Amino acid sequence: MISNSWLLKRMIAELKEVGKEYKTGDQTIVALQPTTLRLNEGELMLIIGPSGSGKTTLLSMLGCVIYPSYGNLWVDGQHINKLSEKSLAALRLNTIGFVFQNFNLLAPLTAEENVLMPLQLQGVNKVEAHERTEQALKTVGMIDRRKNLPKQLSGGQQQRIAIARALVTNPKLVLCDEPTASLDKDSVAIVMRELRALADGGKSVAVVTHDPRLKSFAHRIVEVDNGFVKETSEFNDV
Repeated sequence: MISNSWLLKRMIAELKEVGKEYKTGDQTIVALQPTTLRLNEGELMLIIGPSGSGKTTLLSMLGCVIYPSYGNLWVDGQHINKLSEKSLAALRLNTIGFVFQNFNLLAPLTAEENVLMPLQLQGVNKVEAHERTEQALKTVGMIDRRKNLPKQLSGGQQQRIAIARALVTNPKLVLCDEPTASLDKDSVAIVMRELRALADGGKSVAVVTHDPRLKSFAHRIVEVDNGFVKETSEFNDV
């Protein structure tokens, strides 16, 4: 049963009958069927489904990477349908943190420099930027690896640096696309516990996966199949 405290949480993102279609010649490919869904603060929502089901399209909608073909989308109170590309870019930089399957760390930069980069893009002053970078690295337990290059880190360590980079701007929404697919079993548990802790601490976290073993870390679970989105009744307080 979903608790009353969950129902009272602040909404960070909402889709109302949102769908996505692509035109290929005279064919229409439906990537996401009409979907109504909300994502709140203080929860980890698992978006689970097979490859090609539409789950990454759903995540891309939440991340303001693509516009809906129809329906209405709000993120942090802003009506995404009406925003310009420039406004969308600003929203992504200041409100959303992204964690990718392949880490997307810049090879020539140290772990610390990779985490620092979003703050430099925001124009944060040097002293504050370094303080926030240090705190983000401490949060994921990687302060001792701050001077290492990505190639000197394990897959699990690289993913934790990627999480720190997503966190350093203090985003309201953290979106993860298959964040554990390249990791060993022990690293999967570490990364998912960290993501769950972020949600328990007040962040909105959405994780796309095809791995049902991650269900135990979620507050809510959304299943996507052939573009159709269905929320299960599962709710985990632990």
